[in-house]
Amino acid sequence: MAGSGESSRAGHVGITTALKFRIERRKRQFRAIRKRRELTPVADRTGQIGPKAILAFLTIRNEKPRLPYFLDYYRALGVDHFLFVDNGSSDGGAEYLADQPDVSLWHTDAWYRESRFGTDWLNWLKFRYGHGHWTLTLDPDEFLVYPYCDTRPLPALCGWLDQSDIRTFGTLLLDLYPRGPLSAETYREGDDPFAQAPWFDAANYMISKNHKYGNLWIQGGPRARAYFENAPHQAPSLNKIPLVKWNRKFAYVSSTHMLLPRGLNRVYDEAGGEKATGCLLHAKFLDTLADKAAEEVERRQHFARGREYDAYYLKDEGTEGLWTPWSKRFEGWQSLETLGLMSKGNWA
Repeated sequence: MAGSGESSRAGHVGITTALKFRIERRKRQFRAIRKRRELTPVADRTGQIGPKAILAFLTIRNEKPRLPYFLDYYRALGVDHFLFVDNGSSDGGAEYLADQPDVSLWHTDAWYRESRFGTDWLNWLKFRYGHGHWTLTLDPDEFLVYPYCDTRPLPALCGWLDQSDIRTFGTLLLDLYPRGPLSAETYREGDDPFAQAPWFDAANYMISKNHKYGNLWIQGGPRARAYFENAPHQAPSLNKIPLVKWNRKFAYVSSTHMLLPRGLNRVYDEAGGEKATGCLLHAKFLDTLADKAAEEVERRQHFARGREYDAYYLKDEGTEGLWTPWSKRFEGWQSLETLGLMSKGNWA
């Protein structure tokens, strides 16, 4: 990838614009540094982090049923250490995480919305612990797949990205869902969520470019057609850049949708070729969604005052749920590449 600093893009965006981006980035960094006061360490094992460790960063609230499978999945993939912020869980999830030998945990009761939906807290932890490391920034219902992930663990992918001088790896957030109502089958702690919800939309995606930050903006899939059918432009964004070779000069702007410096958002190739990309399999659509939606509708701590959770809460599932005759069953990363939802790029 081209240089990562704003100055390296100055010839493309202009010196004045580059200066504005630099000021914005520093404001976000200073904000994250201030927000560190809201975090109280519960289990600090960061002394175990080695110089080549791959790190995962998450903010959670009441996600205990998801945690065992999530940790096992990413341990097998090659994550060495997990850094969690628990935002006032009451389901035993914090206690569970505090007992895990490869987890460091912080607690906060501060407002999620006022931390820019957890971005400030995680920007601080990456500033403090992520410098020089490959970092994954995730939600507990997101599972990374990438070319050859069945035979090549994360250190292999990160090593290839290092050799190719690429600092960011882009993904499509791919919503998976069951056939039938979400409430028809109970998700049990530790289960593979995709055994219960293996279906996805192979098409129905809209792609545009965010000209300010240079990232792609993707919407569509089952959430656009089922929950935002009358206002697809309000559907959640599906473009994410979860894997980054972190530098303390970096900062996420909005969740993992875009970063500063601006050049980090170029996870696609405008010259006609393709860069290697992956997917984040999204395990949101289980029977647990109803209770989660009810909680978040009441809390109003999510983006746009929880507009997305309003849609989940009010929607009548119907007899088939999100499934349609055009739905595809997930059968591995190869099927996603064949459908054009991810790419090997030039990683042979």
